[in-house]
Amino acid sequence: MISREELKNIAKMKGEGAYFVSVYLNVNPMTTVKDNYVIHAKNMLRETTETLDKTVLKKVKGDIDKIESYIITNKRVFKKGLALLSSQERKFWREYHVAVPFKNEIIVDTTPYVKPLLDVLDNYQRSAILLVDRESARLFLVYLGEIEEYAEVHSEDVPGRHKKGGWFSLAEKSYERHIDYHVGLHLKDVMRELEAFLSGEYVGRLIIGGSEEAVTKVKAMLPQGIADKVIGTFQAEMFANTKEIMKKVEPLLQAYEKKKETEDIDELLTKAMKNENAVVGIENVMNALQEGRVMKLIVLKDLAQAGISCTQCGYLSIQNVPSCPFCGGAIQREKHLVDLVAQRAVEQGAFVEVASENGTFREAGGIGAFLRF
Repeated sequence: MISREELKNIAKMKGEGAYFVSVYLNVNPMTTVKDNYVIHAKNMLRETTETLDKTVLKKVKGDIDKIESYIITNKRVFKKGLALLSSQERKFWREYHVAVPFKNEIIVDTTPYVKPLLDVLDNYQRSAILLVDRESARLFLVYLGEIEEYAEVHSEDVPGRHKKGGWFSLAEKSYERHIDYHVGLHLKDVMRELEAFLSGEYVGRLIIGGSEEAVTKVKAMLPQGIADKVIGTFQAEMFANTKEIMKKVEPLLQAYEKKKETEDIDELLTKAMKNENAVVGIENVMNALQEGRVMKLIVLKDLAQAGISCTQCGYLSIQNVPSCPFCGGAIQREKHLVDLVAQRAVEQGAFVEVASENGTFREAGGIGAFLRF
């Protein structure tokens, strides 16, 4: 399971004369012809070996061979997305199997390429699903495009909602109150289970499903802290399988992510315009990184920019300068400057949000940051 802490540690890694090979593949069996990704991977690796400088190729040839062998011999364990990060010189190897596809690409650089993994973490955060009715409940966790059932609550003593023959109206109302009392006890048990679940997992969002009556009652009972996490509701039968549940909740999750993303970008642009602890544009962001001020970085998914970095202090810029203006260190060219910016932000403990297309944000540079001070 991918974690931000792990990516933070990976982002801190430097080549120290060595190189890293980072490979991302779409291995989704639903959208790729059988084993077609193996052909893509072989072609990508071959093209990479043909274009690399001979000195660099000598350093990474073992990594490329290892990656190709792994892809060919481990096909059965693949899900939809495969990420492989390797540096034999640094004795480093990571493999990530996720239920969401990656764009096919290979990057050879002096640092591991983790931007696609940051994108996955940002767009597939942990979400809880509560499926509930008047006598049972099921709890699920959705993470990285996968769903897992965690717990079930069932109350045996909730009586059926039916009329007894010959009862007067008063007796019927009394029986209804009796039912409501037991349903209330059941829902209190559900609330206790839900609170225990949420306290043990980092979950930022909650979706509630079931009958309309049960969903309404549960929402009315939620403590404010949990109610604030609710992003939507849906109707489903208690016996629904995980595939059916995911089909119901995926549109809710996608709509929430898009709405949140738009709100974050609007807030960023407004604050930057007012100079209220926010900046936009890659040069401004890099200056803030140099000062350790970035709290949250937002970058468009496909943003690309070449530039330079200092081999001593790590200074980043798009300016063509002969030496580092901060420490006087030697300068090296960087093809993937935006990725270095994202990695540096993670390294400094900042949150990174990878955004989809937004015309207004692209016009402002496609990258910006909320600042700590």
